[in-house]
Amino acid sequence: MAGTHKYKVNVAWTGNLGSGTLDYRAYSRDHVIGVEGKEEIDASSDPKFLGDDSRINPEELFLASISSCHMLWYLHLASVNGITVLDYEDDAKGTMKDSIEGGGQFTSVTLRPRITIAQVDKLDRARTLHAEAGKKCFIANSIKVEVAHEGEIIAG
Repeated sequence: MAGTHKYKVNVAWTGNLGSGTLDYRAYSRDHVIGVEGKEEIDASSDPKFLGDDSRINPEELFLASISSCHMLWYLHLASVNGITVLDYEDDAKGTMKDSIEGGGQFTSVTLRPRITIAQVDKLDRARTLHAEAGKKCFIANSIKVEVAHEGEIIAG
């Protein structure tokens, strides 16, 4: 399965209100994220940066990417370890800090998955899979911020 994987997305700004970026407040931050053959995502910036709160923002997408990648690896590892996952839901949280220069970065990301498995006798093994998933997640391996995991596993 080793190899190089390429991805392509299109991000198109739709926020020109007539005068472009003539002034910081003269334009909308709205944009559309597209992948060929898939449904588009309406996006904007965080409302703190004059974005539209009804649209998803890059910071939310960043956090969702980490959470989604971790979940997919966790499900894979559970499957190959004979653990039957019945339910998985993550309330991921992230903190971003502004820099004096006008940029910023995420300073923490915490995944908080609640997982239900079928086998009571595999609870301990199920808990250890988070560390393995964290090491394998392509997204987590591609970022600077450390990603913490505060998972909860219950047997159903």
